[in-house]
Amino acid sequence: MLGETTGVVRVLLRLEGFCVLVVACVAYSKFSLDWGTFAIYFLVPDIFLLGYFAGAKVGAISYNTAHSHIGAIASLVIGFTLPSPALQCAGLIWCAHIVFDRALGYGLKYPEGFSFTHLGRIGRLVPNI
Repeated sequence: MLGETTGVVRVLLRLEGFCVLVVACVAYSKFSLDWGTFAIYFLVPDIFLLGYFAGAKVGAISYNTAHSHIGAIASLVIGFTLPSPALQCAGLIWCAHIVFDRALGYGLKYPEGFSFTHLGRIGRLVPNI
C-alpha cells in the first residue's frame, strides 16, 4: 500500500512515540497532576473508534481527529496561555495517549479500513516484517 512506513523508519517512528510518551508522563508528573485523572481519561480518545460503525471512511476521519496532535497541542497551548490546569492536564493526557498508540504501531488510519495505517498494516492479516 502506498503511504505506509516500513522497515527501519517504522521502528524509528514507534521508538519516537515511546520517547514522547516518557516525556509526556514526566511533564505530567512535574506539574503534580493527579495520576488517577490520568488513568481515568487516558483511553478517552479511543471513543472515536465508534466512528467505524458508520463505515471505514467515517471511522478513519473520526479516529484521525482524536489521534492527531493538532487538538492535543492546541489544548496545551490554550492551557498554558490562559492558564488552565484542566486544559494542561487534558493536553498532556491526550498527547500521551496518541504516542502510546504510535509506540504500539497504531498509526493514523486510511479510509481502506482500520488495519491500514501510516505506520503499516496492523492485525492478523499482516505479513511478518
